[in-house]
Amino acid sequence: MQGMINKFGPLAGRILLSLIFLQSGLNKISGFTGTAGYMASKGLPMAEVLLVITIIIEVGAALLIVTGYKARIGAAALFLWMIPVTFIFHNYWTLPADQQMIQQIMFMKNLSLMGGMLYVMAFGSGPMSVDKK
Repeated sequence: MQGMINKFGPLAGRILLSLIFLQSGLNKISGFTGTAGYMASKGLPMAEVLLVITIIIEVGAALLIVTGYKARIGAAALFLWMIPVTFIFHNYWTLPADQQMIQQIMFMKNLSLMGGMLYVMAFGSGPMSVDKK
């Protein structure tokens, strides 16, 4: 059993870790105008440009991680990108009490995902990957 987990676990983990970013990036493409408006409402300048960069990072890095091709670079990109995103979009401590719980959950979810990215950065993509590391 341990052999199967060692062989397929990293692949399954990379897929599960990346799904949220892939889906989010693709949803941002189909809802570009609304997402840009939301970003602008948070005070971000050049929201459309930042949104294009966000889509590239989310979709591109997720695909790198899923395939295991340069997964460490993809994980590093997502890790660094998530730092400002987490503090700008999930700053629960500044919100009214009725909004704090969901935003705190989202904040903690992002910290957990960042932990997963650090794991990929440290240990690579595993045996079932393009890089086989």
